[in-house]
Amino acid sequence: MGREGEVVSDLVAEFERRNPGVRLVVQQIPWTSAHEKLLTAFVGRSTPDLAQLGNTWIPEFAAIGALDPLDGSVARSQSVSSDRYFPGVWETSLYDGAVYGIPWYVDTRVLYYRRDLLARAGYTTAPRTWSEWRDAMRKVKEIQPSSAHPILLPTNEWEQPAILGLQKGSPLLAENGTRGAFSGTEFRAAAQFYVGVFREGLAPIVSYSQLGNAYQEFARGNIAMWMTGPWNLGEFRRRLPPGEQDLWMTAPLPAPDGTEWPGASFSGGSSLAIFRGSDRKPEAWRVIEFLSEPAIQARFYALSGDLPASRAAWDDPTLANDEKARAFRIQVERVAAMPRVPEWEQIAQYMAERLEPAIRGRESLPEALAAIDRDVDRILEKRRWMIAHRRGERGR
Repeated sequence: MGREGEVVSDLVAEFERRNPGVRLVVQQIPWTSAHEKLLTAFVGRSTPDLAQLGNTWIPEFAAIGALDPLDGSVARSQSVSSDRYFPGVWETSLYDGAVYGIPWYVDTRVLYYRRDLLARAGYTTAPRTWSEWRDAMRKVKEIQPSSAHPILLPTNEWEQPAILGLQKGSPLLAENGTRGAFSGTEFRAAAQFYVGVFREGLAPIVSYSQLGNAYQEFARGNIAMWMTGPWNLGEFRRRLPPGEQDLWMTAPLPAPDGTEWPGASFSGGSSLAIFRGSDRKPEAWRVIEFLSEPAIQARFYALSGDLPASRAAWDDPTLANDEKARAFRIQVERVAAMPRVPEWEQIAQYMAERLEPAIRGRESLPEALAAIDRDVDRILEKRRWMIAHRRGERGR
């Protein structure tokens, strides 16, 4: 999908050289249409042999029977095994205890920050606790123009409140993934921190599309911190002039007071999956093994900027000597998968939408969290029925 579909073509010649007689055809499709296109292909029995899947899609595609389980291939493989990946990253490709994908690259969130503004606020390094984080935001606000904000947390992005919930120990979903847990003590504490940042005027109440040029605002000092992902390593280097490259740095996420640093982040990214309908599964598995080699993962990073899922690939000098990528190497040891239910993407969007009235003060936080749980319980109603039905079948 997207950029990955462009650059992976550069690796095809090497794969075909090593695998005489196997021809690999790459079809690039936009991320915006990929999910629907693959579902339609499954219904029409015209799926590709293998595909890149966003790892939050794996439960859905596995649940409908579209994907081939890979446990046997992993057990026989000399190059792919769970111990070669970060635990939280490997977990993203599991569904009901089985392996349905092999992690290809990692997407997680860290803190990008303006070193000079934090230094003027008294922080020579990034904050490590929530108390330090809020204090740093307040002190940065004092030295910024009145229209500026210490942190950017786009209101249409669900990842930030979900991450804060994970840091406080929230499961996000309760009762074996069949009900919402957003009114629970843990997520409520995270949401209080998150919503409080907006209500204090420390973050602008805007979606990402409403902001304009976020990189320009960061360079101007109108944003001092941004909780965002690895693709922005390349974007900051491209969009900020050479003279401003020393202004910014990355750091692992702060942790709730009294807990281990860094705070947990979520484990996103993409996996490589083989479709059940493929009649070329051995060849497809060879492609996965090839793309999983540390040297190929390092080369793919150089082409795409996507962070490797393989531990060994991080020893490549390009990554090992990159001080701004180092925060991601630390953070990826503390990542967790989102709930492994097919409905998660829909739930996540409801969470972001339902928190906005609380952010704007039109609704109390308990009201907003209760509304999220009602929506989630409705979305998961069929899942509860299916689980109860299976239990009934087993009891006969």
